[in-house]
Amino acid sequence: MWIKNTVLEGQYIRLEPLSIEHVEELQEAVQDGESWKLWYASVPAPEQMQGYVEKALSKVGEDQITFVVRSIASGHIVGTTRYYDIKPEHKRASIGYTWYSAAVRRTPVNTEAKLLLMENLFEQCGALSLEFKTHFFNHASRQAIERLGAKLDGVLRSHQILSDGSIRDTAVYSILASEWPAVRNHLKAKLTAR
Repeated sequence: MWIKNTVLEGQYIRLEPLSIEHVEELQEAVQDGESWKLWYASVPAPEQMQGYVEKALSKVGEDQITFVVRSIASGHIVGTTRYYDIKPEHKRASIGYTWYSAAVRRTPVNTEAKLLLMENLFEQCGALSLEFKTHFFNHASRQAIERLGAKLDGVLRSHQILSDGSIRDTAVYSILASEWPAVRNHLKAKLTAR
């Protein structure tokens, strides 16, 4: 595969390739904040975690690589994130399916996770661009994506039918390889300021 399924480590967190052994720790992590109750987010409830992990693992080698996010300070898993819609022939991928325990939201965790993923994608893999996609009504996610330095490409109207039957408009953001040096400096400055 174009993107290697390997550990990525920073100062605050370590991204570890997802394995079935992570189910129990992910069940504990997701209970902090109960994000599965957000109607516009696709976060698994604790009892759905086994299936969530199995489905993510079945996509490794196709077009996805999923990571658990482990806090270096505590040693605990605090969430998950992934590359998906990986297109080696076009040198592009998306980053998403990200959720965190409430305790680590608005901390350096997401900034560093995205920095590690983007460094790997742009500097090791030579990507031309990456995308972020989120529900139009997921304002917290949209703000987090914008704080990273991504630009709004547009909104895909009536893009997906969700499990509850509602129709999702998807906000699409991107960062281009030419923008990466400035974005990298921005993210490193944010982490240093902490």
